Amino acid sequence: MKKKSLLVAVSMALAFLAGTTVEAKTVKVTMTAKEVSLPIDNKGTMYRAWTFEGQVPGPVVHVTEGDVVEFTLFNDKNNKNSHSMDMHAGQFDILKDFESVKPGEKGGYTFKAEHPGIFFYHCGSDPMIQHIARGMYGAIIVDPKDPNAMPKADREYVLIQSELYANPDSQADMMANKWTNVMFNGGIFKYDPVHDPAATRMLQAKPGERVRIYFVNAGPNEFASFHPIAGIWDKVYPSGNPKNVLTGLQTYVVGPGDAASFDIISPIEGANALVSHSMRQALTGAIAILQFTKDADPKMGKGDNILVR
Repeated sequence: MKKKSLLVAVSMALAFLAGTTVEAKTVKVTMTAKEVSLPIDNKGTMYRAWTFEGQVPGPVVHVTEGDVVEFTLFNDKNNKNSHSMDMHAGQFDILKDFESVKPGEKGGYTFKAEHPGIFFYHCGSDPMIQHIARGMYGAIIVDPKDPNAMPKADREYVLIQSELYANPDSQADMMANKWTNVMFNGGIFKYDPVHDPAATRMLQAKPGERVRIYFVNAGPNEFASFHPIAGIWDKVYPSGNPKNVLTGLQTYVVGPGDAASFDIISPIEGANALVSHSMRQALTGAIAILQFTKDADPKMGKGDNILVR
């Protein structure tokens, strides 16, 4: 009887564990490359950008480990340049899958998201440095298939750092690293009313909540030293992989084309300033205020509000 009871208990435990694993699925992702002018600061200064879906950064792609991603890229017929897509979340044939798509045409590929984490995507067409610098980048989040692989976050935000080159046509300036500002999510001081009173947005959470920052460095040239002023990173996951966990860090360096997940918990009401601690980067635009308040908007940091436009 004891042996039979043990077998039943083991079977029930295995069934429970199997039930907690998210089933893989096929996810169709479609984007259109658009060459448009967009505001790059809180005053509305316009910049001739190259984009995915007419926005910088491009849409956040969110899938689960094991999912098959069917990606299609349309290049708007009104564009003047060819564009492509390089997703860091999969394994490909660079000569076939990352081939440039001419205006008015489409391309694409299929891949399996086998590694959980936060990954960079960007246009890989020549000159790649210019396509990235002008705004053709974004983030893809691959959730672990085991929902218990990481502590559950109460709120999540995507922050993508990039450099601004004042003359979008000057590949020479980009190669010489002559940037004028560093931005979060395509804007100078976009979430920082302290340094720019015209800023109307901040990141929000309640005291005691676990906030997960999906941080991507689009570059194309500078390293970021990501730090929460007045706080400590509770956990840092290089590339967002739950197996890559560090604890109690003050700063963590993220190179161009790389990403990491950062967890922070504040026990009190108040604010943290999320910055690149390379001071020239911070003081030219790479600061985001994270406000911990009991009155935090319940929709912020959830669903479609993980990348605050």
